Amino acid sequence: MLRFRDAFTPLPFLGASATAVRSWRQTQRTALVVLTAVFVTSAAMAANGGQPSIFSILIKWSPLLLWGFLFNLLISILSMGAGTLVGVPLGMLQTSPVRPVAAVARFITQFFRNAPWLVMLFICVMLLPFEIRVFGLRIPFPDWVKAVIGFALPAMANVAEIVRGAMISVPSGQWESAESLGFTRTQCVMKIILPQCIKRMLPPWMNLYSLITMATVNASVVGVNEMLTLTAQVHAAEGSRPELLAPLYAYSLVCFFIYAYPIGKWTEYLERKYQVKD
Repeated sequence: MLRFRDAFTPLPFLGASATAVRSWRQTQRTALVVLTAVFVTSAAMAANGGQPSIFSILIKWSPLLLWGFLFNLLISILSMGAGTLVGVPLGMLQTSPVRPVAAVARFITQFFRNAPWLVMLFICVMLLPFEIRVFGLRIPFPDWVKAVIGFALPAMANVAEIVRGAMISVPSGQWESAESLGFTRTQCVMKIILPQCIKRMLPPWMNLYSLITMATVNASVVGVNEMLTLTAQVHAAEGSRPELLAPLYAYSLVCFFIYAYPIGKWTEYLERKYQVKD
């Protein structure tokens, strides 16, 4: 029977172990303590000379800051979606029996996987055009779209490595059985191997998404109006008061923590649930 307090537990944890549920509730309490400390401290630090308190400033600018946070999430979702769309076939090509194809796929994967994310972001923002002209029609190419591409490239490479690892972890008997039944390699991969890889790939895929979400704050250095950029603008709009720095950035920290920590705990739960036993 669903109890009232279960309404504050994410759906993935409702069927989880008691340890996972307790961990999530501890997270809620920790976030609540941090927010309370920030707000109480802000209320006690009301500035002199008629300046508004930090608490009132946080309330005033919360809609704008939360909009910036949602923009961070949009960038992370689009980047992870594009990276997954390209990374899955790239990972499959790494296991190709055609050596040149596998070699090229491995080179692309390792190049983008080991390239610094911030460098890839700068390359995409600085080298891609500001607009595209097609038959006299000007199509704008905003910086946030370039940021999506910049984050999608390392996401693609890491997803490809996740797919490759999952495919080679499938017992060789599965491949041999498919070949004995007359399946082509493509049919074997699509109908037998990949379905078995989904449970193996899901936990590291979720962990990668958390990393992409945390990395979206780097978009602020290239002028994308995400949460940290807006936080700096709010600080400047309020007169660049030094006492505002800690509360404003703590507010951003708590938002990312509340979003990312449950994903991490869910990932741990799925790792235990889908643990492969040889």
